[in-house]
Amino acid sequence: MAKDFSIHVATIGSGLWGSPDGGESWGRAKGIWADTRVYGLGVNRKDPNIIYAGTDEGVFRSDDNGKNFRHLASPMDSMSVWRIAIDPSNPEIVFAGTSPSAVYRSQDGGAKWDKLNVDLADKCPNVREPRVTGLVVDPTDSRNIWVGVEVDGVRRSVDGGDTWTLAVGIGDPDIHGVIVSPGNPKTVFVATPHEIYASTDGESWKGLGVESQFSMPYCRDITLKEGDPSVMFAATGDGANGGVGTVQKSSDGGSTWQERPMPVVPNTPIWAFGTNAADPDRIVACSHYGQVFTSADGGDEWEKVHREFTEIRGMAWTPN
Repeated sequence: MAKDFSIHVATIGSGLWGSPDGGESWGRAKGIWADTRVYGLGVNRKDPNIIYAGTDEGVFRSDDNGKNFRHLASPMDSMSVWRIAIDPSNPEIVFAGTSPSAVYRSQDGGAKWDKLNVDLADKCPNVREPRVTGLVVDPTDSRNIWVGVEVDGVRRSVDGGDTWTLAVGIGDPDIHGVIVSPGNPKTVFVATPHEIYASTDGESWKGLGVESQFSMPYCRDITLKEGDPSVMFAATGDGANGGVGTVQKSSDGGSTWQERPMPVVPNTPIWAFGTNAADPDRIVACSHYGQVFTSADGGDEWEKVHREFTEIRGMAWTPN
């Protein structure tokens, strides 16, 4: 039975795919070449018809829920854009994180972009060129911007991106994801390969000890359930090049976790999540190599979408 929401899948080497019926039927988004590498997606919270795609050809924008995209000319046209973050209070302000690692900002919905003065490494022995793998605007104070880099640690801005400082105290510079929970107290979470770190002040950090709780402790993406900051999800697996994945769920802000059963054993680590405030219980997820899963009950039970893809780097879902 067709479902009344759209799924968007960012793939490496086969463009951007979309399903207008919850995974029943699929097609490539128009305006992005079929062999484009698509890394990250950003959805406008006030108007989910507006979607940004970060690619190896810069940034693209859709104004019709992902059916058609147009290229936004920018200094990033010859770079790979890994992450997109939209200011929830003013969606005309958009941030983009790239490889080689840099951060850009647009204040007019993507028409014009400026490179921000963030001190980031040029080279890294682990991944050759560091890349922005975490980028988030604080949902309760848009002056606070967080950037995580693989492999170069975390940077923070408290003035909307004009100036930046290095976050110290995180035990691993290999950053895989950053989220800000608006709970009480407000908490920043940072995912690294074998730990998730938390901070309530942006200065002191504490590991959650997930390596001893997760059956497969390699962590990639982390996300929150919309409207309930006590509920978190972690995408995990047996290693960066592993062959098994899991979804971990916490209902107490990351203190304890429960592995959620999947309809099939994921073929690689779970890699990314997608949520939307239009339905807090609906969550989408993907394995690194092509499988797509959906949940309609807040991440307790999951279904596998029949269609499979090439390597996936980003996910989103939007209401129709």
